[in-house]
Amino acid sequence: MWRNRKRADDIIREVKIDRDERRPSMIRTTVALALALAASACASAPPPAPVIVPIPPALSFEQKAAAILRLENQRVLRDQAPPADPPTPVAAVPGQNAPVVAPSPPPPDLIRLLSDNEARVRRRAALAVGRVGLRDGVQPLVAVLGDSDPEVRQMAAFALGLLGDKTARDPLVRALSDESPLVQGSAAEALGLIGDQAAAEPIGRMVAQIVQGGAVGQPGEDEDARRDTPASAFRLGVHALVRLKAYDQLAAAVLDASGQPRVRWWPVAFALQRLEDKRALNALLTLAKDAQPYTRAFAVKGLGLLADRTALPVLLPLLTAGDRTVTIEAIRALGRIGDAAAAAPLLKIVAAADAEPHVRLEAVTALGGLHAVPAVNEVLLDLLSDPKPSIRAAALGSTAAQDPEEFVTVLSGIDPDSNWTVRAALASVLGTLTPEIGLPRLTTMLNDSDQRVFPAVLASLVKLRSPNAATVILDRLKAEDPVVRVAAANGMGELKPANGGQALADAYRFGQRDATYLARAAALAALARYGAAAATPVLKEALADKDWAVRVRAAALLKQLDPANDVDAQIRPAPSQLPADAYEAPRLTNPPVSTQVYIDTDRGTIQIELAVVDAPLTVENFTTLARKGFFDGLPIHRVVPGFVVQGGDPRGDGEGGPGYAIRDELSERPFLRGAVGMALDWADTGGSQFFITHLPQPHLDAKYTVFGRVIAGMDIVDKIEQWDVIRRVRIWDGAQSTQGSP
Repeated sequence: MWRNRKRADDIIREVKIDRDERRPSMIRTTVALALALAASACASAPPPAPVIVPIPPALSFEQKAAAILRLENQRVLRDQAPPADPPTPVAAVPGQNAPVVAPSPPPPDLIRLLSDNEARVRRRAALAVGRVGLRDGVQPLVAVLGDSDPEVRQMAAFALGLLGDKTARDPLVRALSDESPLVQGSAAEALGLIGDQAAAEPIGRMVAQIVQGGAVGQPGEDEDARRDTPASAFRLGVHALVRLKAYDQLAAAVLDASGQPRVRWWPVAFALQRLEDKRALNALLTLAKDAQPYTRAFAVKGLGLLADRTALPVLLPLLTAGDRTVTIEAIRALGRIGDAAAAAPLLKIVAAADAEPHVRLEAVTALGGLHAVPAVNEVLLDLLSDPKPSIRAAALGSTAAQDPEEFVTVLSGIDPDSNWTVRAALASVLGTLTPEIGLPRLTTMLNDSDQRVFPAVLASLVKLRSPNAATVILDRLKAEDPVVRVAAANGMGELKPANGGQALADAYRFGQRDATYLARAAALAALARYGAAAATPVLKEALADKDWAVRVRAAALLKQLDPANDVDAQIRPAPSQLPADAYEAPRLTNPPVSTQVYIDTDRGTIQIELAVVDAPLTVENFTTLARKGFFDGLPIHRVVPGFVVQGGDPRGDGEGGPGYAIRDELSERPFLRGAVGMALDWADTGGSQFFITHLPQPHLDAKYTVFGRVIAGMDIVDKIEQWDVIRRVRIWDGAQSTQGSP
């Protein structure tokens, strides 16, 4: 009976294997024959119960999104499949088929999700592959450049730029001719990020074709953030040429035969000033008179970088032009040019009782570039006792630059400033003087009461090659303050004393007790300067460091020492503070609202809309810290007019954080005016420090995480001065409003 039953089962399997090759009538006949054979072999047995194979339910978008987010944060392309358990023997029951167990669903895999049936999943998976940063993602993303959906193709191009692998150059060059401007622009951006100079010619041709087609015209501000128009492809192409340092290709596309701009739009002015090519002088002079403030500001900055005195007739009138940003850039430009003709108008700004604080501070700094002007020196000496620490610090630097000999006399009459930032500024200034002048004062500053002064002191001691610098920095490698150890490690790497290699290895291990990654990473970087033999054992040890940021730095240093090192897989998966189920929260996978932040400062309130879709984990980190009151009472420790304001540092010196680092969530969001970004030391070192941009900053695009934008209160951002205080940060997420600390 069982032999005939086996034959029947074989026939059924044969039908299953060959079902695509046989006609339906034949299949029905064969199945009937097989069942008849089974029935005749055991006529008295009841028919076996049908076996129902359960089909795993399809994953929802939210489940896929959670898996993508987790893999991305762990910096892996897929989960490792668990080892297969040996099959459990199942006893056969007469008259019944053996139970069939449905196979387990495959582990999450970003590469597999690139072919998902939903375009939004494919697009999000492509971005994740780029963020993970492994070369194994290059060819799968290249294949996605042929996707039917332009938004998916566009994201694949952008992600290839994040990977930065030159093998993607040719496919991306072909994508410059895609029918969609969305894809063209992202392909150009990606080629700029990859940095292969061979891409400059095709990008230049794309930009020139758009100009010749008349698609740029006079774009409005709404065009700055778009990616789906020829003008946006032009903008991204221009920025890519800047990254490739391709002045010739840029000029051929945007300047006419006389060197004048064909397109008067701020990206052109930005590009010309970033490249610092003297051939752009005439175009910058023209753009400095443009009606658009961004265009004027970037052009004026470019004139300052060229430091050409022929720009004075254009720059001097801008000191009273009324636009603060343009005025500040004109002041900086005049300081770089250093012509005495700028002395009188700059001194007038410094003396004006109603001068805007940022403008006055920039004027004090610019005065340092005007040499041997007696009236300037007298004013600077008076400013050494100004009530504002920022003015006193700027006056120190300008006095030393303006007349170093006079500064020696000034030093003898200066008592230690009450503000640590001014003392740190003095230490940096001393490093610009001769050893005979600088070293005695620096030596006394080693006893300063504030640890935040020591990094500047150590840096200047090393710069002046103090005879006892090696002894001093060796001792400070054991300091309690990790930031002091960072400065000591940097000095050790610069001086490279004979006993420094072992000391740095010990410093790396000593830093294991730190909550911050800074000192360990600095020790590794300094150790690498001693060469592969000394550094490799410790760098390999650091590939398993508790902090992902240190692993990333160790891997990069090993590749510098030996490009053949393939250590990317060894540092993964990245450690995470998030439990596995945290990624499934709807606010991360499919947020219902755009979370709002209200930052109450000494100047007023700034309202920010957070990028909950593009940077969910960065937003989660920021809102979690805010709800704990982390930011309440912290200073705005950095203000660079025309660039950024920056806060979120509990130390106040730019080196503090929450005690951990988060991953970057790089996206297509551009750094326009009012963008909110996460500050970094290097990749994946974000934490609590954030910045807000005053003007567009395309050189930051795809390098720093944009996690929000100011939607109200940019006038407050413009007014903020260094050391203004964040009084509290309030969060509204549609469900609750967090008021912060009272």
